[in-house]
Amino acid sequence: MRAHHTKSKGDLGVAKAYADLVAQGHVVLFPSTEHAPFDLVAYKDGRFLRIQVKYRAASASGAVEVEFKSVWSDRHGHHVRQLDKSEVDVFCVYCPDTDECYYFRPREHGRSLTLRVRPTRNNQRTGVWPAADFREVPTPLPEYPYGV
Repeated sequence: MRAHHTKSKGDLGVAKAYADLVAQGHVVLFPSTEHAPFDLVAYKDGRFLRIQVKYRAASASGAVEVEFKSVWSDRHGHHVRQLDKSEVDVFCVYCPDTDECYYFRPREHGRSLTLRVRPTRNNQRTGVWPAADFREVPTPLPEYPYGV
């Protein structure tokens, strides 16, 4: 069977997220279908979080860009679907360059988010999101009874 490189990266991202979530004290559940809008469900302190995992390598400048969409190709062509942010509580980005997972609520950001694993060359700080600030899973917000 021929390996599917993109699928292998996604599988690695989910495996790293699983290990990181368990290390942070979560019980991790897997959906029984690959068609769910999330890859994992994390449970801690009576709360469930639907988590979508992305594998993203850093650019040469140290940026890890995450767009809130799914892209795939099949016999009918190339497809792009914007993320319905009501279907996912937390995004987890696994970066192989740092071998770490970063977590954030997609509802708190626009169409994308760029994390920095290295400082900018011009030392700009305004509008820069250091990846190290996103290592912990966000705590659930009170207005969401089952997640964030």
